[in-house]
Amino acid sequence: MKKAVGIILLLIAGCAGIYLWWPSNYYLRRALVHLQPQIDQYPIFENRIVKAESPVPWPLSSQYNQGSIPEEFLPGFAEYGTVAFLIIKDGELLFEQYWEDYSPDAHSNSFSMAKSIVALGIGCAIDDGFIRNVDQPVSDFFPEFPGYGTTPLTIRHLLTMSAGVDFEEAYTSPFSPVTRLYYGNDLQKVTFQMKEVEEPGKRFMYQSGVTQLLAYVLEKATGESVSSYVSRKLWTPMGAEEHALWSLDKKGGMEKAYCCFNSNARDFARFGQLILNEGYWKGQQVVSPLYIRQAMTPDTTLRYEYTEEPNRYYGHQFWYLSYQGLPVHYLRGILGQYVFAIPEKNAVVVRLGHKRSETRTEQYYPDDIHIWLEAALQLIGKE
Repeated sequence: MKKAVGIILLLIAGCAGIYLWWPSNYYLRRALVHLQPQIDQYPIFENRIVKAESPVPWPLSSQYNQGSIPEEFLPGFAEYGTVAFLIIKDGELLFEQYWEDYSPDAHSNSFSMAKSIVALGIGCAIDDGFIRNVDQPVSDFFPEFPGYGTTPLTIRHLLTMSAGVDFEEAYTSPFSPVTRLYYGNDLQKVTFQMKEVEEPGKRFMYQSGVTQLLAYVLEKATGESVSSYVSRKLWTPMGAEEHALWSLDKKGGMEKAYCCFNSNARDFARFGQLILNEGYWKGQQVVSPLYIRQAMTPDTTLRYEYTEEPNRYYGHQFWYLSYQGLPVHYLRGILGQYVFAIPEKNAVVVRLGHKRSETRTEQYYPDDIHIWLEAALQLIGKE
């Protein structure tokens, strides 16, 4: 009996081994080795450089680092593993602090903040005439996505996460398409396996695969890699100080455009400042102001995920919230990566770290955001 059980267990182990080493399960082997995504994992991937060709450091405020994080918020900074916290006020660097081995030029993963960068790239492509407008059908670039029923799938539907596809945004399962995107080596296979299962333009449903498809549209429309185009149209014109690294699915492959833009707090802040400037940067209109305004505005005609309430929190790959009566537009990543643009304070706040809260507010944002915004507002108030 024991011998039979041993043989069965050996057969199971052998089958499991064969399954794991099957070429199509490359992503699963990596997921088991590396487990959960981390902010400093970019070395395990191939990366493409997003060049910073004309670096311009932030000017320092006359009050630079004369304040300190209020003591009441320090436990929250520690609990969620903060590695960088930075404030830009009136276009000047007011405050910055780093933890662990992080510094002003240390790379950290953006995670889903990259979605907002892709959206800005789409705006540039419209300005350049590569894309007609946000209502251009996706099928003009990829006939595989004609739409559902009589409704064509458009770039607007991708931007607003209302594509109506069957992509499951499940972070805990090693078998989910998100895991395949992150640890896999064939982004195109995962992305183009998505099926259109409901009418687009009806329901907001957060799906990383939709942003990845948007990046394929951007690449096809411009004729250059996403990294190259973002470098030329955004990163360099904004005066980024350091080259960024955009992780790829394989050597010479495609950017993990829904995530994995690796940079530092000072340079991430430039995206927030670009929002405040409505696409303008030191003598150059980098993205049209009309597109920026559209991108920041939630489409309330959409139902919000599984509820029947209007979408009041998501624009064109950018999030929105109201904090103490202040409108806040922001980029957001799954491990607590944030860039907040606060127009009424003419301020940008960046927080990078290892974790975020799992609890949501009535506006559907992680409630650790209260820590970063309140600490920043108190620091701004003391300048």
